[in-house]
Amino acid sequence: MDISAGMVASVSAARKGPSRTADGGFAAPEILNDSPIPLAVLLLGPTGSGKTALSLALGERFGGEIVSCDSVAVYRGMDLGTAKPTLEERARLPHHLIDLTEPDQPYTAGEYSRQARTAMREIAARERMPIVTGGTGLYLRALTEGLFAGPERHEALRARLHLSSQKRGSAWLHRLLLRLDPASAARIHANDAPKLIRAIEVCVKTRKPLSYVLGDRMLARDPLTGFRLLRIGLNPPRQALYDRLNLRCKAMFVAGLVAETRILLERYGPVKALDSLGYRQALAVLRESCSVDEAVAAAQQGHRNYAKRQLTWFRREPEVRWITGFGDEPATLRAAAELVKQNMHTADSGAK
Repeated sequence: MDISAGMVASVSAARKGPSRTADGGFAAPEILNDSPIPLAVLLLGPTGSGKTALSLALGERFGGEIVSCDSVAVYRGMDLGTAKPTLEERARLPHHLIDLTEPDQPYTAGEYSRQARTAMREIAARERMPIVTGGTGLYLRALTEGLFAGPERHEALRARLHLSSQKRGSAWLHRLLLRLDPASAARIHANDAPKLIRAIEVCVKTRKPLSYVLGDRMLARDPLTGFRLLRIGLNPPRQALYDRLNLRCKAMFVAGLVAETRILLERYGPVKALDSLGYRQALAVLRESCSVDEAVAAAQQGHRNYAKRQLTWFRREPEVRWITGFGDEPATLRAAAELVKQNMHTADSGAK
């Protein structure tokens, strides 16, 4: 595989930002929030769009702390395939909700919502600005809107459904849900196995359709309160984004993604977390079902497809201020900083 070792540096080189202060402390905010209700910035956008670079730049400029919103970055040891902020980047500003648990431990959107809200409130209590950044749309929605208080996970049932879907395909799950809850089956895509499994699980445990449970006022969602939310979305040119993703995937493999995956597999076995993008393709190399070149190409395609799905999801988010550019570009930083300044001076009588 003709890959330059210099590509390794590209995983983090694009995320350069302002350095720490001369005494080693964190930068003081350029401007203070003059509203009694604290401002929280939510950085949205597809993978590879430069959210980390922008979060660091804004955090150092306005006195912020970073709250990760990534469903794989919560796992320890999964570093290369997740493009986590490097240790050097994490030293520049406090980061939260990274390396929380082991890859063989389940971690849910509900757990994320509870821990992220706690982190945001603690950050605001220190009179700093929470900056939520990451690409997991479900986690972001759980944070801002809450999740319905449905039944707890039934791991044995979920495992059986997951095994059956692997053997029969997600279409089988969709047909099963269609018999149990036609309304939910009409709403959930036939290929969305996680949502299908959850809907079936709710039906079995409550003996009621998910659509009925969702309509129960006692199980209503619990939206985030106490903050004014500024949603900033990154929407770089599509081909330029794909070029970056292709380069980043190559760099991950050069940096040792297959070796990292081997260590994780030996330590935890074939856990669900290893089905994540990049790790899935590295596993195929370890199992000798494809070459490294083929794995890189598959990972590149997977990341491009994932970026498309992320943009589709985030376009459904309310009141997003979209910026056409990458987060490490000066024009993007200027535009984002201006949005933050405007919202820091917005006196709002209510909080969302």
